[in-house]
Amino acid sequence: MRNIKHWVWLLLFGSLWGISEVFGGEVLSKNKIAYASVWLSAWAFFVLAAARGFLNKPGSSSIIGAFAAVFKLVNAAPFFCHLLGIFFLGLVFDIVSTLLMRHERKISYRSSVSGALSAYGGYALFALVITYIVRYEYWTVGGFAKVLHHIFVRGSYAALMALVAVPLGYWIGFNGKTMAGRRPEWAYAGALVALVVLWTLGRITG
Repeated sequence: MRNIKHWVWLLLFGSLWGISEVFGGEVLSKNKIAYASVWLSAWAFFVLAAARGFLNKPGSSSIIGAFAAVFKLVNAAPFFCHLLGIFFLGLVFDIVSTLLMRHERKISYRSSVSGALSAYGGYALFALVITYIVRYEYWTVGGFAKVLHHIFVRGSYAALMALVAVPLGYWIGFNGKTMAGRRPEWAYAGALVALVVLWTLGRITG
């Protein structure tokens, strides 16, 4: 991905994910919405799928996850576990999408399967690493029971949402790529303007 325009698009998708973590996360937390992280994950899967439909390249989803984590780091309180969870979600989605969706150019059952697998995989990777490698006290106190709950309860809710969010995201991405191809200069200019708006909002709401 040596094309600078590709990096601009990846940064835009990462910022779209990041703004939801900053603004949406705060709203969900203040209103004490149950399973707030699951709702944020649903949006993350939608953005990741849209990006993959727009630019289907291995590694792109991991980069988007890294950008989203940086967006949150810069614009909100830096909770390490949240940043790790964001990156892991992008990483696992990257691996699964590369295996199942690399050559797809239309919506199929594979998109839903990739969403569900990414949800379980992302939640499992995060819970295991934060508990047994990082050994973050909040997780180690809960032990294996907390790990299982995160994977099979929260992960199942996230997987159900991903069954819908991922195909919808791919559909948006496929169509967005077609539209952008008709007016590439305007699309690129719009992406730059959107980036400025998102980062400005991030600084205001953060």
